[in-house]
Amino acid sequence: MKRKRFTEEQIIQVLKEADAGLPAGELCRKYGISDATLYNWKARYAGMTVADLKRLKVLEEENRKLKTIVAEQMLDIQCLKSVISKNA
Repeated sequence: MKRKRFTEEQIIQVLKEADAGLPAGELCRKYGISDATLYNWKARYAGMTVADLKRLKVLEEENRKLKTIVAEQMLDIQCLKSVISKNA
């Protein structure tokens, strides 16, 4: 997996500078990013604060754990159904 150059907190700081009125081209030169990267960041992190980002990470982690639990439950159910169908 590719290593990220910027943390989410740094990205939010760059976007705050963009909201403050700095031109996109100047921001891109300042931080060494492309226009496309800046606009992708805007699409993903627009209007977020650092607190929102931390909350999002917690929710994503919780969602990942719940998906794992559901997958394990589904596997258990399929195994039990196969055992029941063999016995019947």
